[in-house]
Order: sequence, then structure tokens, then C-alpha cells
Amino acid sequence: MPFAAVLLGAALAAPVRAQIALEDLDAGMTGPRAQVLVLGTVHLRTMPPGFKPAALDSLLARLAGFRPDIVTIETESGEECDLAARHPARYGRDYCPTTAAAQAATGMDMSAAIAAADATFKSWPTQPTPAQRRRLAAVLLAANDRASAYVQWLQLPPGERRAGDSLDESLVRLLEQIGTTNNENYQLAARLAARLGLQRVHAVDNHTGDRIDVPDTKAFVQALEAAWASGGAALKENSRREAELARASDLLPLYRAVNDPEHLRVLAEANVVPALRSASPQGYPQMWVAGWEVRNLRMVANVRETFRERPGARVLAVVGASHKPWFDRWLGQLQGVDVVDVPGVLK
Repeated sequence: MPFAAVLLGAALAAPVRAQIALEDLDAGMTGPRAQVLVLGTVHLRTMPPGFKPAALDSLLARLAGFRPDIVTIETESGEECDLAARHPARYGRDYCPTTAAAQAATGMDMSAAIAAADATFKSWPTQPTPAQRRRLAAVLLAANDRASAYVQWLQLPPGERRAGDSLDESLVRLLEQIGTTNNENYQLAARLAARLGLQRVHAVDNHTGDRIDVPDTKAFVQALEAAWASGGAALKENSRREAELARASDLLPLYRAVNDPEHLRVLAEANVVPALRSASPQGYPQMWVAGWEVRNLRMVANVRETFRERPGARVLAVVGASHKPWFDRWLGQLQGVDVVDVPGVLK
């Protein structure tokens, strides 16, 4: 073999190393840096019987001390719901909850309601009237932004939480139901936003790239479950401790545990390592990892978009704990962004 060919083969076989440390490009930047706190959360729908939102009060107090300007949540935006509704063959028909009642009350389909909500936020007064809040809540429900509608509802005086201004009785019942739903988007993010006087939360979840296109969905799920079943004792101990802490009347210790770096390391490895090492002949578990990465990349981009025009913003991203390691790593590589230490905030 010619010597040049040997050299070329060696070069192609060598691992490629990044030549530029992109995270260092913002050294010496002008102006304030964004502060992003990624709170890994349990999904409150899994809480044991007897859960009361008051159990989150200590946690909310710590998060309020961080003083976020922006709060993001793990749910699909109205825009993504609208996209899925227009392309059900690609994204699925059961993608998002129906907005039929809000559409009937406001006369707006999802696309029109999204545009109306955006326009309203741009001209929102410092001291909105109850009528303006009720109207905006109705529009947000039509835009499939239930958590932000609940933010408006919570900022109404109790006597003004009633039908009127496009918010009909069916939508009032929906908002009251939201108030009793065990969901971190409502009981944690929306309550915090209302407490801080913010006008909305921002939906950043994304499923446009993780719906794996395979010929046998059942076999895909079975292969993935088989890979995950090989998870080790450390993950089981994490789950046991979470279940124990979830029974307490104060959930601050639970959130401290869930956001502990060692807890997150175990969770990240359990999600990905067994799948990558699986001997599935079709490579199904490896496909899942690829979809998981696409989802997290797009979610992180959505978080970034919320403060694109607000350099120096303070951002709280509330997301399922399994996403947090990816959020922390990729947000930390962005220019002008500092990732805040959660244990320090929750101490």
C-alpha cells in the first residue's frame, strides 16, 4: 500500500476533536449574562394519594428568591399543537388537548388565538383590568396555552374569578379543574409566575423529532423496555428514595434529592447506557436515544428562544428530571448564558 494511502487511512481512523471551544467565545462579552436555573422535577401526576399543593410552598419560596423573569415548562406549545393538528399522519391525532370549547367561546381557532395572544402581550398594560385578564385567559385557552391561562386566572381577585369577557362557564370550570390537577406546570410553574407578577409561562417541549418511524411499533417498544429492564440497583434506590420523600408534607427535600448531581447521573445513565448497549437486531433502542437527543436539542433551543431578545434575563426552566443533564450541558454551551446551581438555590 502506498505510504500516502497509509497516512490517509490513519487520519480517517483518528477521532475528530473539536478545534474551537465554543463555550469560551463569550469571554469578555459586553452586558449582563443570562442566568438559567434548570429545575428537575418529578411529575406530580405520580404523587401518592393525599398530595396537597401546599407541600410545594417551601420550594416555591426558594424559587421566588431566584427572581426569574421567564419561566418555561415541559409541555407542547400552541404552535406545535397547531402543527400536529394540520399534519396528523406525521405527528399523531392525540397530540394535544382539544380547544373546541375555547374556540366556541372566543370565535378563534388555534392559529388565530396564538396571534391574538401574542399581540395582547405586546400591548399589555401595567395594571390590567379583571375584564382584560378574563379575555386573555379565554384567548390563551383557545391557543392551547392552559398554564398561561391559569397564570391570568390566579392573578384575578377571587371575586373576579367568574364568567365574562369571552370566558364562559365551561372555561371557568376548566380553569377550576386545572387548579386541582396534579401537574407541575400548574401547581409549580404557573403558581410561581402568578406570585411574581409574570403574565405567562413558556411551553418548550417538542415531539416533532422523536416520533420514531419504524415498521413494527410493538417490537420497538418491547426492545426498548427490555433494554431498560437491565437498569441497575442505583436506579432502583433512586426510585425508592423518591417514593419515600414524596410522602412528606414538605416536598423541598424531594426536590433537593432529585436535583442532586449523583441522582441525575444515575438517571441519565439508566436512560441511555442500556439502550446503546442493547443487542436489538433492528437497533431500536439506539433509535430511541437518537430521538431523545433530538427532543432535548429542540427543547433547549425553545428555552433559548424565550430570552433571545432579553440578554441578561433570569430564566427558570421547569422540566422532568431526566431531561436536566442534557439541559444543563447544552444550555451551558450557549453564548452569554450561565447555568445556575440548583442545590445552591434550594439549600
